[in-house]
Amino acid sequence: MEHDKRVIIYPAYIDVKKTVAQGRRIAKSKACEHPTSMEIVDCCNMGLKLRAELEHKHYCRDSPFFCFGRVRVRLFEDDGKPANSEIPDRKALFEKVAELCPRHPGRSEKAKKVRELQAKQQAAASGSVAASSKPSGKSGKKKRK
Repeated sequence: MEHDKRVIIYPAYIDVKKTVAQGRRIAKSKACEHPTSMEIVDCCNMGLKLRAELEHKHYCRDSPFFCFGRVRVRLFEDDGKPANSEIPDRKALFEKVAELCPRHPGRSEKAKKVRELQAKQQAAASGSVAASSKPSGKSGKKKRK
């Protein structure tokens, strides 16, 4: 049985919010925030001109509900030469993908939705704080009988 020589990228490898113990593989200064497996596939295929496939697996250190999917990237040709001369190894691949993910076209739409959701949550929270700051009819300790 032949070994698959493609490089695997999980979103946790390049997520700035993850720690090294949670699976981050590059420095925080080079990582991006909340990458998805679809963004990684698009960055590899279109941005870096590498062959990449999405697989429906989840990273064992992550919850299966949040970061679903992994990407297999063909980094080297059959003769052993790098498929892209700018990316000689897997760490360089992780850093390039993390650099391209924030510029993904779908990222701006997702960021706008997140900002709208946060604004709604803040408005709801400020309304509930005002309602809860009213004094109730009872005060003090409950006395024993």
